[in-house]
Amino acid sequence: MKKTFRIWCAAFAAIALVFSIQTFVQASSGDKNNEDSIDEKYGLPIVVFGEALTSAQKEETRKILGVKDTKMVEEITVTADDIVYYIKGDPRSNMYSSAKITRKDTGQGVIINQLTPENITEVTDEMYANALLTAGIEEAVIDIASPVKVSGHSALVGIYKAYDQGEGTELDKDRTEVANDELSLATNLAKKEGLDQDKVTELLTEIKKEIADQNPATKEDIEQIIDEKLKTLELKLSDEDRQLLINLFERMRELNINFDNVKSQLNDLAKDVQNKISEAVGDEGFLQAVSNFFKNLIDSIKGIFS
Repeated sequence: MKKTFRIWCAAFAAIALVFSIQTFVQASSGDKNNEDSIDEKYGLPIVVFGEALTSAQKEETRKILGVKDTKMVEEITVTADDIVYYIKGDPRSNMYSSAKITRKDTGQGVIINQLTPENITEVTDEMYANALLTAGIEEAVIDIASPVKVSGHSALVGIYKAYDQGEGTELDKDRTEVANDELSLATNLAKKEGLDQDKVTELLTEIKKEIADQNPATKEDIEQIIDEKLKTLELKLSDEDRQLLINLFERMRELNINFDNVKSQLNDLAKDVQNKISEAVGDEGFLQAVSNFFKNLIDSIKGIFS
């Protein structure tokens, strides 16, 4: 009788633990997409769908983006022509990733919410934010989603098209192209041995911050900044990748992109990335502790039956 009671206690404890974890996850996820009123200054949020989505996938994406009433958003589709126009991309590309863009007042900054991070396989929030600042988008809340697994690159094109819908907000095509090249280089570098997404984002952000401080006048100045940041962050690139990085920021310099205008956002972005890196290191100990807990729990339950 006593043994049976102990078994039931252990079972109830395990069930309670599962429900408490589930409740914590649900509470942490929150609802980032609640749109109950119209912004009379900037108009309706714009939802951009990838052209390759089926009708069913579009409806699924609406739900993910929190679109409860289609009259409360403006819906457009990003096409093969758009990918050619904005980033000189391949017109045969299949575009699935979608976005909801809500313009905000100055001082809000760029806020990225990946609502399906499991389906955006290569691009992080910070990578999107970095590229958008390069493109000239400085104030917006952007929700990104895809019902299927995609790299996430094509979402940029949809964001550019949505932003161009507003009065007086037309983007510079040269800047959108270099921003797309930045995102492509970032994701490619993140696949290299010894690098990851957060370290690559940290490198790009720190270079931009230094450019804002120094206002480099020559390509040699750009090279010096990049070499200093690689040394400071203890990162090693091949000669080929280092040159690609130099070429990218030299193009930004030639376009006279003024990162001083978004320096505060770059500082915030740098802090976010550094926190993620610190948390990732700390998570190793946390995950081991969780693993040990469940191992001990299972051993205890086994002991009850033995």
